[in-house]
Parts: sequence; C-alpha cells; structure tokens
Amino acid sequence: MRFFFLISGLFRCRNLKGTSMAACLLCRRVPRLRCLAGLRKSFAQAQHVHVKPEHETDDREENKGVLQHRGEYKLFYNPSSYHRSACSSAVSYGHTDNEEDEQCLSTHAPSFWQQGNRYSVSCSRHLSSSKNTLLDLAFNKSPEPETNSVSRYHRKPVLPDVKVDSRAFHKCRPEYASVVLDLTRRRQPIEWEEASRLLQKVTVLKGSMKPSDVSRFLLELSRLHPDKMPFVRSDQRFIILLRYSVEHLRLFTEHQLLEVLQSFVWLDMPSSHTVLERYEAELSRRAEHISLHQLMFAADLWRCIGRQVPQFLQRLYDSVNLSLGQVGVPELVQLLYIMGEGRQCPKEFVRPLEQLLVRHIQQLHPEEVGTVCLGLFKSQTSLSESAVTRIVDKALSFVEDMSDFAVVNVLKYLRFSYFYHRPWLEAMAQEVPRRAHRMGVKGLMHVALTCSALHYSNNDILTAVADRVPSLVPHCRSKDSCKLLWAFGTLGFLPEQSPSFYPSLTEALRHRKAEFQRYPEHLLTGLLGLAFVSNFPEDLIELALSPDFVNLALKCTQMELKKDLFTLDGTVALELPQWTGPRLSSELRKEVAQKLWKFAQSDVCQKPEVQEAESALQDLLGGKEFVCKRMILPHTRSIDLEVHLDATGQPIPVTPTSPEHTAPTNPSYQGWRGLNIGVTITEDLLAKLINTKNTTDLPTPPSKVKPTSLHRLQPDQGGRLFDSVLHLTDDIIETLGKPSSLNAAPKDSKGKVKVAVQVSNRNHYCSRSQQLLGLHAMKRRQLKMAGFKVVELYYREWFPMMRKSRAEKIAYLHCKIYDSL
Repeated sequence: MRFFFLISGLFRCRNLKGTSMAACLLCRRVPRLRCLAGLRKSFAQAQHVHVKPEHETDDREENKGVLQHRGEYKLFYNPSSYHRSACSSAVSYGHTDNEEDEQCLSTHAPSFWQQGNRYSVSCSRHLSSSKNTLLDLAFNKSPEPETNSVSRYHRKPVLPDVKVDSRAFHKCRPEYASVVLDLTRRRQPIEWEEASRLLQKVTVLKGSMKPSDVSRFLLELSRLHPDKMPFVRSDQRFIILLRYSVEHLRLFTEHQLLEVLQSFVWLDMPSSHTVLERYEAELSRRAEHISLHQLMFAADLWRCIGRQVPQFLQRLYDSVNLSLGQVGVPELVQLLYIMGEGRQCPKEFVRPLEQLLVRHIQQLHPEEVGTVCLGLFKSQTSLSESAVTRIVDKALSFVEDMSDFAVVNVLKYLRFSYFYHRPWLEAMAQEVPRRAHRMGVKGLMHVALTCSALHYSNNDILTAVADRVPSLVPHCRSKDSCKLLWAFGTLGFLPEQSPSFYPSLTEALRHRKAEFQRYPEHLLTGLLGLAFVSNFPEDLIELALSPDFVNLALKCTQMELKKDLFTLDGTVALELPQWTGPRLSSELRKEVAQKLWKFAQSDVCQKPEVQEAESALQDLLGGKEFVCKRMILPHTRSIDLEVHLDATGQPIPVTPTSPEHTAPTNPSYQGWRGLNIGVTITEDLLAKLINTKNTTDLPTPPSKVKPTSLHRLQPDQGGRLFDSVLHLTDDIIETLGKPSSLNAAPKDSKGKVKVAVQVSNRNHYCSRSQQLLGLHAMKRRQLKMAGFKVVELYYREWFPMMRKSRAEKIAYLHCKIYDSL
C-alpha cells in the first residue's frame, strides 16, 4: 500500500518543481490516518481470529429415565444434568457444526419428562443413579480444531466428506425471499480497477460524504470477486469508509441500514469486527420502528455474517410476540432457523412458539420439518409431548421424501427430547441402511448417538453405519470418533459384527492425539465406549492415565472428569491384571469413591425397589448382618446387595467394616425349615401362600392340589412376569425344603460364595430387549471377574412382586438366590 501511495503521489506531482512538494503531499495523509489507529488495530485483530463457518450443520446424548405410557416405550429426563459452568457464548458467532452439541441444555424440562432422572447415556461427567447409571456424555464448548495430523490416510487420495446445505429449505416457498438473503445470487461482479476508483472517491469526498454515499460505496465494493475481498478489507481507504459509516449510523434510513449490513455479508466481514457492535446496537434501538419482515431479514443477515447478536434477537422475539397474526409458515420456519443459530429461546417465547407450530404443522414441507427440528434442537427448546409427537408424525408421513440432513435433524430433536417414537425408529431401520452409503460422518454420528440415547439397538442401522464409517475416518474429528465408539459400545455392538469399525476409529484416535490436549473428555469418552465391548488399546489407556493427562483433565473447569478417570482406572485394574502402566493415585480414587457413595446414599439407596429388596433379603437370611448394601465396584457407579454363603448354603454375616466374618457354629444344614433365616414355614404361611381364605385352617394336602410345574427363573431370564403367586405344589415344597447345590458357584479360598444381588431397572437395558447397555454389561462382567455370583432381580419380575405379600417376596428371593448357585 505504501508503495502504491508513493507512486501515486509522485505521478501527481511530477510537474512540480523539486521533490519537496511531492514529499509534502504524501505527508498530508498521515494526520488523517493516525486517528484510525485504534480502528485499524481492532480490524487486524479481528482478521486473525475470524473463522467463517462453512456450514451450519450440527453436532449434542444420552439415556434417561424411562416410563411406560399408553403401551409406548418413552424416555424422559431432567436436562439440568447437562448444565455446565461455562455456558455463555463468545462475542463471535463462529458457530459451526462442531458446536451445537456442546451447548448447555435448558434447565426447563417439558412437563412430560421424568423430573427425577438426571442421567444420560453418554460418557459421564455426572453422578449416576439406579435410574440410569450410564455415563453422561460431556461435550466441549468451543469448535473442534481442524488439525491436519500426519497419518497414513493422507498418503492416498481421500474423497471429500459429504456437505449439506442447511438453508435448502428456502427453496420450498417463494415467500422466503422477503425475509432471507439468497446467498446463491451475487450481483454482477466488478473489477479491481473499479473498486480502486471507488476507494479513491472516498479519499476525495472525505467528510462531505452523505449517508447515501456511504451505503452506495459499500454496496458497490461488495460486488468485487470474493478472491479480492481481503485486499479491500485491508485497504486504509476502506477503513476510512467504515469510520464514516459509523459516523452516519443514526442518519441511515432503515433501507440503507439493511443495505450496509447486506454489503458486510458479501464483503465477508469478520464476525468479531468492532464496527458490527455499533450496527447491532443501532438495529436493536430501532427495532420498535422496523417491520417484522425487516427484522427477520436483518436477523438472517447477522446469521450470514456469522455473528451472535443476542440483544437484537431479543428485540425480534418481542416483535413476534406482538405480531403473532403475521407469522405464517415461512416466517415461523425462518424464525426457528434463526433461533437455532442463536442457540437460545426465551422461556416466555416457548408457549406461543408451540402454538404456532401446532397451528401450521400440517402445512410444512419435508425440508421445513427438518429445519424446525434442528432449530428446536440447537436452541434446546422443550415442547410438550403432544407437540413433539405431532412434529415427528408429520416427518414420518413423508420420510422417504426428506433429505438425509432433514432426517438427521429429526433424530437430533428426538435425542434431545428423549422421546421414544417407535414408528419413526422402525422407519429408520429401513431408511438408514438405504441412505448410509451417501451420508457424511457427522450425520452418521448423530444417528448412532440418537440410537444410544433412546436405547434403541437395531442391527440393520448399526451395521449400515459401521460399514460406512471406516471409509470416512479421514474426516473424523476426535469428537466424531469418540462419540461413535461410545454409542456403539453402549449398544453392545460387538467387534466381530463389523471387523473394521473399531480398529479404524481406534487408529484415528492415535492420529488425533494432539486434539486431546484441548479436549481431554473426548479421549475418555472413546476409551470407555471401547471398554464396554472389552476392547483395550493399551497405548491410549496409558496416555489417558498418565500423570500429565490426568492433571490436564482435572483442570478442566467446564465438566467433571474425575469419575470418568476413576471408571477407566477401575476397569484397567480388573480387566488388565498384567497392567504395568500408570494408575490413578490412591488419594484420588478414595476421593471419587467417597463422593460416589455419598451420592448413592441420597439417591439410589433410597429407591423403594432397593429398600424392599434389602429388607426382604434380611428377613430371608436372618438379619441385617447378612446383607450389605454397598458399591462392590465403585467405579461402575452403582450399588449391589452383597450376600455371603458358606459351602453348605448357610448365610455368613457380611458388613462394610468386617466383610470376612466366618460362618456361625450352627448344626449342619437341614433344609429351609431348619435354616436360621428368620422365616419359618408354618401351616399359616402355607395357607397364605396358596391364598386360603381362612388362614387358621389347614391347607389342602399336597396330594390333592392340582399339579403345577414350578417355573424357576434363571438370573438373566427376562420378559416373564413373576405373576404365578408361587402356587405351592409338591414340586415347590420340595424345592424349598431341599439343600441347594453350590458346586457350580464360584468360591474363594475359604469355600465362601459371594453373591451380588442387583436390583435392575428399565434404563439398564436396550429398549424392548433383554440386552444390557454398555456400562451395565461391563459391570456384570467385572463382578464375575471379581469372584461374585450375580443374581439379578429383573425389573419385570421384581416391580410386580413388590405388590405381593411379604411371604411371596421371600419365596421369590429364595428361588432367585439358591436356584442360581
């Protein structure tokens, strides 16, 4: 630039006598430019930090409480479990698809969600309960760095990842033209020479420029070819023009103001540029005097610039509230799109928004439904159960006509709502295999996360995703890889089902190690997902448990990672007995274990189903000292009821302080009647068990009772309610009276059998399935490794049993414990 001014000055002064006048002419510019030093400095800084979002497609998982409602399997949760300390957005709007999963969820759950369940299905950053002991998926706030790590994938040509157009819905209706900027229609471009002449006029007119001149110059300069825009933005004359635009800001008409803002879009202005603050303030000040369509157009321009403007958006929402009658389908869909990109919906705006949606839902086109779901997802807006159902029903009605992008957006909102819409998920079992071969890695990742969040394990969906992912590994950010590993591990997708899936993603993590320095939570997410399916990459585990990485994770202020480290460390201790690598310090393990136990005492230990099982077991075995409620494996974040038996089946006292009590000096085992278990089989009890009306009368002799086969449920047998009320027949009386064989049960060196009684919960299983979810399957596997016999009080059996008599509960527990040994 200096060279340009020098040549220009010499050319203009070549007829003057001497060079001093030329030098004087050159120096006349300096005083005027000096006053812009601050503006130039901020502009230069903005250029360094600016990252223009290329796409607004997405990225946020988890399992929550489950309720049975009208025959439907539905999931609910309390989103406060997602709350993080650092939730506020930066000034710059540089939102890309990296971020939308990383936002803080609203703390206002819809009325149909189960308020007591605070847990989610993703890698945990929060305490766990029996309602959902799966780990909460934590997400980072900032965009993922697009680092180009050296890997074998870069040695061969890589097909580009699939790109999506998040503004494709604008093509659905011509009415969008009044509220959006069509980014596909640039004005006829001008050459650099013409732009240079315009900039020269700026230096000539200077302070005599009118508002119309400023808006015209900016609009004309915005027609320059995009490749030349950096030269314009760095030109000192352009900076002078920006200064005059600020000086004339209040003199612009509404039309001129929008023209200038539109020119900033084409000029590719950095979203963090300080000049834009003045424009947001001015538009917010004028909001009451600007029409609804103009406000929506301005909001779209801010979106195109890529800047967050919360103050202006609040004015827009206020205007919409006052003009609900003017909001048609295009205005509503565009509003939801803007709301999603703004990452927030005011609480007072949710109700009118839901009413507008319900009113217009049947008029929506396929791409518009996808945009509605994405806007609700990104803004973390909770609608009522009926509204969510109507939206998904509408999507289902034309699912085959929806783009892959729109389908994924519906899945995202189902994931956020934790709403199990069975017909939609069944449709996905057909659609995902049909579409997977053309989908990008982010879309596939969201499909997998939704399935894991809703506990929906479908082999057709998972296999289609697993077969496609290895070819997309070069495009996987560490976050994508780790979330995929988490989701597939949670759903128990075994390595042999797709031999290249886990190895390719694990290798991708090795080539993305640098990213874990910024996002340590991703590595823990991926390693726990792998651990669920007994996959242990020792080099990555060594990194995760190294002192430097542990210190880095503990310094993370946005989320709690201690429990994830604790779970990984405890898993290594049990499943890698020859491990010689780093481990967590004993102090840290003790700290986290105490924290987990303290929480369990206030949460899961207070559950009615747990307390009832504990009490009934104490009656069965002879007292409190025979049942210990504790976290046998604290790193799995859930409790068990521990019972010890000797080689003859006699209960042995077990307490937290002295778990190794020896068996009492009782006579040899003489059957259930002779066992000191606190319950004696009397005629009165027998009468109650066979539902005899007069309990004082003797029961019908066994020989006259209609023979009924005894159904002894195995520990992991599911899908069958224990609803036979244990009709006492010859078979069952014989079963209750004979000694149990303990030959098959694992024993310690003293011949003692340790039993872990688990009170299961609907959230421990994949929906409508007997398949345990990742963490619970891993826990059961590790309990067996630790020498325990696992006895499960399956929720489909135990919950109905809680309504039965005490005697029936005890008889049920006796069968469960002794028949399983």
